[in-house]
Amino acid sequence: MIRTVSPVDGSVYVERELATEREIEETLGAAAAAFAAWRLLPLERRQELVSRMVDAFIAQRQAIAEELTWQMGRPIAHAPFEVDRFEERARAMIRLVPGALADIVPEKKEGFRRFIRREPLGVVLVMAPWNYPYLTAVNAVVPALLAGNTVVLKHSAQTPLCAERMVRAAEEAGLPGGVFRFLHLSHRQVADLIADRRVIHVAFTGSVEGGRQVQGAMINRFITMGLELGGKDPAYVRRDADLDFAVENVVDGAFFNAGQSCCGIERVYVHRSVYREFVRGAVEAVSRYRLGNPLDPATTLGPVASAAGAAAISAQVEDALARGARSLVDPGLFPAATPGTAYLAPRVLVDVTHDMAFMREETFGPAVGIMEVAGDDEAVALMNDSPYGLTASIWTRDEKAALEIGSRIETGTVYMNRCDYLDPELAWTGVKDTGRGCTLSRLGYEHLTRPKSFHFRLP
Repeated sequence: MIRTVSPVDGSVYVERELATEREIEETLGAAAAAFAAWRLLPLERRQELVSRMVDAFIAQRQAIAEELTWQMGRPIAHAPFEVDRFEERARAMIRLVPGALADIVPEKKEGFRRFIRREPLGVVLVMAPWNYPYLTAVNAVVPALLAGNTVVLKHSAQTPLCAERMVRAAEEAGLPGGVFRFLHLSHRQVADLIADRRVIHVAFTGSVEGGRQVQGAMINRFITMGLELGGKDPAYVRRDADLDFAVENVVDGAFFNAGQSCCGIERVYVHRSVYREFVRGAVEAVSRYRLGNPLDPATTLGPVASAAGAAAISAQVEDALARGARSLVDPGLFPAATPGTAYLAPRVLVDVTHDMAFMREETFGPAVGIMEVAGDDEAVALMNDSPYGLTASIWTRDEKAALEIGSRIETGTVYMNRCDYLDPELAWTGVKDTGRGCTLSRLGYEHLTRPKSFHFRLP
């Protein structure tokens, strides 16, 4: 059984049986059989059906938002945002697909016709986590379907209703049977599924250790995969930054979704000339959060997804404090924070160093560390001193400086004066232990298709 314990009140919110071996076989068989016809369906028809799927999904916006709050704890005031971003990304990928899949025609050669065509792979297994269950899934599901693949979706045991919601929308839109299915699976069943010859591509979003397990499960297979794993994303506030704007947005980037974002800000480097002012502003901004029941519209900071996660976050923070860090936000401002539950008071730590796990390893919670730096070179060195590389943000009025600094940072995305956002027309990718592959943008289709060359000598 899957039992989803709600971080809202510790109750069991969802119970589902794991798929049986027979159900897994039926799902894989249906997906493989449906691929033959789905791939040959005109692109315009696939676009129409996927667009109708998006329509059916967003029509349930409020119900989806409430389910999301109960499953993973995001405040109800913020939960509908995920449905809106789902639509934004899906519509963008629908719009981009004709150009992304257009034939590539080299320079004309007398007596020949030559072109490269992108063809679908087959059955794609998509595994999505609980922190942004719809946004991580849409990155792979929608372009995979548009490219002509069939999809099997497996969601986290914390958010099983998300998989059901997405597939139900596909059924309401009229997608052919077998084209888009879900399965509730154990880790062992996932490994068996990856080893099955009918699965041709795996798209996984989750932890680094989870990525290693996925890679290990496919060690004897020559198939492709996309891995979006951990992050410890930095922000650099230069001396010329618009400080009020930087404080507001960096704090939001660190604490939105209770800090449970792959691309959320977890470490901040501030030029010494503005360091004290920035820290003062950040503490004031964090102190205004209201921690409480996420079903209350007035709540601005909800619980993390589980009591176990809260304990791990607290342990990392306490280790940093034991090593000399200082916590600046008064915990008395957050009476809802209760030991042994998923409710955590937000933390702003200073006097932190890279000798602390808090500044090296993913925290994934409502806590951020702030360090003073002498200038650009020190900031770049510290930003790169990490096993991860998903995003990095630079807060400055100088676009030329941001471009120069950004070219030196080891990361998948460089922001100037924004953070914690995915533009669906830009490639979403990472370096180092953050993973491999690419989603979104026109480039996202390259990982869900294979190139096929046509070389004809004309009669």
